[in-house]
Amino acid sequence: MSVNPLAGHALPKELLVDVSQLLDAYFQLIPSAEIIEQRVAFGTSGHRGSSLKRSFNEHHVLAISQAICDYRAQANITGPIYLGRDTHALSEPAQHSAVEVLVANNITVMLAAGDDFTPTPAVSHAILSYNQGRSSALADGIVITPSHNPPDNGGFKYNPPNGGPADSDVTTWIQNRANQLLIGGLQGVKRLTYAQARTSPLVQEHDYIAQYVGDLPRVIDLAAIAASGVTLGVDPLGGAGLNFWYAIAERHKLTLSVVNPIIDPQFAFMSADWDGKIRMDPSSAYTMRPLLAQASAYDIVCACDADHDRHGIATASHGLLPPNHYLAVMIDYLFQTRTWHKEVAIGKTLVSSAIIDKVARRLGRPLLEVPVGFKWFAPGLFDGTLGFGGEESAGASFLCRDGSVWSTDKDGLIPCLLAAEMTAANGQNPGQRYQKLTEEFGRSYETRIDAPANSQQKKALAALTPARITSTSLAGAPITRVMSHAPGNNAPIGGIKVECEQGWFAARPSGTEDIYKIYAESFVGTDHLQQLIVEAQSLVNGAIAET
Repeated sequence: MSVNPLAGHALPKELLVDVSQLLDAYFQLIPSAEIIEQRVAFGTSGHRGSSLKRSFNEHHVLAISQAICDYRAQANITGPIYLGRDTHALSEPAQHSAVEVLVANNITVMLAAGDDFTPTPAVSHAILSYNQGRSSALADGIVITPSHNPPDNGGFKYNPPNGGPADSDVTTWIQNRANQLLIGGLQGVKRLTYAQARTSPLVQEHDYIAQYVGDLPRVIDLAAIAASGVTLGVDPLGGAGLNFWYAIAERHKLTLSVVNPIIDPQFAFMSADWDGKIRMDPSSAYTMRPLLAQASAYDIVCACDADHDRHGIATASHGLLPPNHYLAVMIDYLFQTRTWHKEVAIGKTLVSSAIIDKVARRLGRPLLEVPVGFKWFAPGLFDGTLGFGGEESAGASFLCRDGSVWSTDKDGLIPCLLAAEMTAANGQNPGQRYQKLTEEFGRSYETRIDAPANSQQKKALAALTPARITSTSLAGAPITRVMSHAPGNNAPIGGIKVECEQGWFAARPSGTEDIYKIYAESFVGTDHLQQLIVEAQSLVNGAIAET
């Protein structure tokens, strides 16, 4: 891919989003449900879009909020809704719109004390804490966030009573109902004014910070971190966790410094990502460049995205750890230090590193390999059969130290704190721990590229079966396995994965662009990795050529 000259640098003022224009568009531009790009569309992380493109406007939020109310009614979910938002400019008006509808539908809404921002994991943890010991009148939640997406984006996620991302049957129901409401001009949407709704006794304050920060010792050995004096530099990247980090440092006596306390809806302080766009992506070396420049001042530096469901970990000795590397390090450390039952499994997505498979085999732990999407991990984290769930895109969560559930959605804060805990344990930071894994299992070389594909070809790729892959070798080695369904739960992966002894590739169509994505990993070297990519394109293009 071509790297933009602005990558790693602050954008000039003229390229920053015009917040007033963005907010005006939220209220003034009306989407058309007849246009595909303007419909409600729930992906793996809810509905996302920009008000400027009529893909995230007031009408969307009103329709989705009413659809959630209608879903709750037919699913007999009668407890409160925990409602959080991040720091994107569109999140505040979207929260107001949601409150107007929820209260009009006679639903109790739990808003952050002091109208503060709320990370995704704090909402998940609040839902689970409320529902513990209950069998009826259960709570669920909404998080208003487009995650790490650019400043002109808005997003809306629904979490059912298990606290995790809603499964596709739920999101499809909500999506279809919301689009019906859009088509009908919002007939059927119950709504109050925000002033009426906000003063209703149905709107209650919840101290997300006190609950989450107070419970943290259940999942992280904060006392050991404090006693060790490990130093931690944290960049919230202008996200919803800012005041959480201050509270964590104060309450648990950590040597933790927030190196960037700025909240700015333009995110003007951010360095641009590889394509010259601002993204709050803590796994990007371009985004993390300002923080990496400060790494030598701390034992660990870390960052989270806007809703704090993703993490980025770096050290002066090893720089920024690729997400796959740190996932393997966390798994190796957690399953050797937690007294979890021997049948508790490790969860990974099928495009995550095969070094996780090697670590799992050495640990003697079951491995659950699932399609892309954190929703696949939520049931196992909820019932305690899955100790860890992690995605290649730097999202993870894991059980409490006693094996009970912590969060069933991605939590960016606890991986950052775990990096400090493992450093406190024996002085080895995550980079040094990954180095030991490579000495044991071999070095991994990985990449992801995009290849062109039209809508028919993408549809064909999503439906591809192993029988269509006729080659018997990959990069000079026999093919050992071809998959169109994930081995952990037999769910369709929406593409294909092909493995050989020293590497693999996976191909999946993009949901938004005329491309398909190729993920590849080699345990041989960069030349072998390139060979995997070339042959992957050839195999996939050949298999979908007839469409």
